[in-house]
Amino acid sequence: MPTIESLNPDIPLFARTGINLASAGLGARAVSASDEFFAPLERMLADAEPVFYPDRFDDHGKWMDGWETRRRRGGGHDHAVIKLAAPGRILGFDVDTRHFTGNYAPACRIEAASTTEITEETRWAEILPHRPLGPSAQHYFRCESYESWTHLRLHIYPDGGVARLRVFGVPELDARPDGEAIDLAASLNGGRILAMSDAHYGDYTRLLAPGRGANMGDGWETRRRREPGHDWMVIALGARGLIEGVRVDTAHFKGNFPDRCSLLAADMQNFGDGLTQALVTDSMFWKTVLPEVSLGADAIHEFRAELHDIGPVTHVRFNIFPDGGVSRLRILGRPA
Repeated sequence: MPTIESLNPDIPLFARTGINLASAGLGARAVSASDEFFAPLERMLADAEPVFYPDRFDDHGKWMDGWETRRRRGGGHDHAVIKLAAPGRILGFDVDTRHFTGNYAPACRIEAASTTEITEETRWAEILPHRPLGPSAQHYFRCESYESWTHLRLHIYPDGGVARLRVFGVPELDARPDGEAIDLAASLNGGRILAMSDAHYGDYTRLLAPGRGANMGDGWETRRRREPGHDWMVIALGARGLIEGVRVDTAHFKGNFPDRCSLLAADMQNFGDGLTQALVTDSMFWKTVLPEVSLGADAIHEFRAELHDIGPVTHVRFNIFPDGGVSRLRILGRPA
């Protein structure tokens, strides 16, 4: 029963449970940079782990998977502005310099702003003071700010490269004033994956991402099951709510989609992030919201009439039978 904790035992709690608000796949984007001579800022926001190609060069020199500025000769330092995927409170950072050995940024500092547009009048607040960085390593820093932010400004001193910037936080819930149902499981609404039986292929975090999958690697796929049982995933919803609809998208999964699926749920208002394994065990006995239903290849499946009303819930267990791949899962409902 792998959990997010057991898969990454050395990673801080904020990085295991927070949503990466600097994820390009969730909608974060590069706004501006003081310099992008060797590598563009947008690469720093990529979701994939940074890679290194020893023999790859371009017109500017060595190809690097991240943001890299030229060597400064006239003083000062470099900086870049990014727009977060959603407004939210920031719990911590991963400033990743992997594969940058003799060209990494030796130090960083981060400021934040809450605005609809960056201008010269934008007011910036420091949320991470100067911190040293080392070569080819991930650097985790806790954030003590409790406000909600929309943009970040990363300062590097004096120049160099950063492979990835991950900004772990809690997005503001996209509550609709007209009472319209929202996706309670969406990453951009605070939905989080806590545990799964297997995640051999693809990127399981994309199960809760916006849009449809771009390819078969853009979703959750388990290995071929050669023993009894079935695969499953436990998800914490972004808000306690009443489930009104379930959407299961098997986009691009044609010869490897699950035969069936079901959904269990529970109201676990007092659950803490440190009890993940206990929650996984308990999830086997949660109430059924969606009984076993058939799935097909490369299609969006909508379920409403099939749902059982069990009242407000905070967590769901998504079962697939016996194994396979799902591109996206939507849990549609209203915050309770």
